[in-house]
Amino acid sequence: MVDCFDLVVLVFLSIETSPFLFLRARIHMGSLPEPVPDCNRAKPVGIRFVEHIKKGGLSYRSHQAIVLVVTFLAYASYHAARKTTSIVKSALDPQSPDVGLKFVPWKASYFFNPPVSTTSTSMQGNGWAPFNGLDGTTLLGELDVAFLAVYAIGMYFSGHLGDRMNLRIFLTVGMIGTGVFTSLFGAGYWANIHSIYFFFIIQVLAGLFQSTGWPSVVAVVGNWCGKSKRGLIMGIWNAHTSLGNILGSLIASALLSYGWGWSFVVPGFVIAFIGLVVFLFLPVSPESVGAERDVDELDSPKKNGESVKEPLLKLESDEEEKAVGFMEAWRIPGVAPFAFCLFFAKLVAYTFLYWLPFYISHTAIDGQYLSSGAAGNLSTLFDIGGILGGILAGHISDQLNARAITAASFMYCAIPALFFFRSYGHLSLTINMALLFITGMFVNGPYALITTAVSADLGTHSSLKGNSRALATVTAIIDGTGSVGAAIGPLLTGYISARSWSAVFTMLMSAALVAGLFLTKLVVAEVAAKFEQSRHKERVHEDLA
Repeated sequence: MVDCFDLVVLVFLSIETSPFLFLRARIHMGSLPEPVPDCNRAKPVGIRFVEHIKKGGLSYRSHQAIVLVVTFLAYASYHAARKTTSIVKSALDPQSPDVGLKFVPWKASYFFNPPVSTTSTSMQGNGWAPFNGLDGTTLLGELDVAFLAVYAIGMYFSGHLGDRMNLRIFLTVGMIGTGVFTSLFGAGYWANIHSIYFFFIIQVLAGLFQSTGWPSVVAVVGNWCGKSKRGLIMGIWNAHTSLGNILGSLIASALLSYGWGWSFVVPGFVIAFIGLVVFLFLPVSPESVGAERDVDELDSPKKNGESVKEPLLKLESDEEEKAVGFMEAWRIPGVAPFAFCLFFAKLVAYTFLYWLPFYISHTAIDGQYLSSGAAGNLSTLFDIGGILGGILAGHISDQLNARAITAASFMYCAIPALFFFRSYGHLSLTINMALLFITGMFVNGPYALITTAVSADLGTHSSLKGNSRALATVTAIIDGTGSVGAAIGPLLTGYISARSWSAVFTMLMSAALVAGLFLTKLVVAEVAAKFEQSRHKERVHEDLA
């Protein structure tokens, strides 16, 4: 029998929305029936609006498509905002007379005889203090290191927080914050700010907010994509990284002639706007919107027999699903090897991201030097190759059901690709383009695979016993560790390249080798599993015969 106090508590809890208070009330009133949850309350406003127009609920596939599109746009905008700094460097510290990208990137005449830049000579000659002094290049390099260091450290905390918060809100705050501080960096142009401390603080805060992006989008996509096709889906989806880099380069370059501040402000407004789209439309998980999982999606963290609609009032004997701790996530089998593999993989990838245009412009191709703008255009082939590499790595790993074998194979193939690019890329423009594309494919392939499908797999590992609240933490650990390498690679290149670019490529080839070696134990385990599976099939065939 329920007494008056129980009824008062029940009425009070019908107004409150905290699941913790509901749980405590259920423990106190164990005999009360469980109410049917109202999933509409948890649905994003945009989803509810679409369903109102449609006069019916959205299917699982429709929700899944919305998730893939919205998260694709979200992280492409992150990279577009991140790429801006490398393009504007030549305007802040004008060491080269050509600061803009040309918009006919593959026409041979534009490489060796580019059109005259329309950028004012005063901007080129004067630059922007304090970056136009003798130590301007050093200051810009320190800004890069500050951004990447805070980004790497913030990644660990972002994943920890992401598994404990509403990822839609968390991602929205991160995107709007990124937009604000990216725009504030550009605002220094109109405010006539020349203090290095202002730009340093802005970059540090921008790096902190940027760190919210990757753990959040991977966790959300992992919630919606079953493991059977996760590698291929995430390989295609991961094209946002390269596409964001390309679009960020073109947008920032196109706006330079109007003042370098616009090259920051416009991408800042774009990412903030897409942040609002995320808030309005992104469903974090099928359970949050009451979407029934398809049969092929039941390999997700939830057990096959469970309902996707979890009651707010749980039985007293039920265990509340808690977010996985930081050290506990490190102990998940496979997390540490893939994290350290990504450390060296991103060291290679981000060295190309920050130094490839500079290297191309300072290396004679067929006896001629390219302008800085043409070098920037040519460098996008590395990102285009990376798109294909990410898709191939994901598809191959799905077919083989072997993430470690695929990632290690790509890293080992990157070694001769790097060697041939350094040794023969200068012979002709055609050879350079072909080798650059191949190098991007092998370097970015495992980078894309590890940061997407592998992170999602490990975040739903069987050792977690069905606990789905580890995706963001695992993703943050893996990509955060990789981001430390991303900060170290460009920093070391700045020092080593002053002596020899051949030494830089030796460093990159060594890093690719070490990245593959970190996966040796997992590769051996996957190969042994394949042999065991083959022997099992043979025994079954013999028994049937």
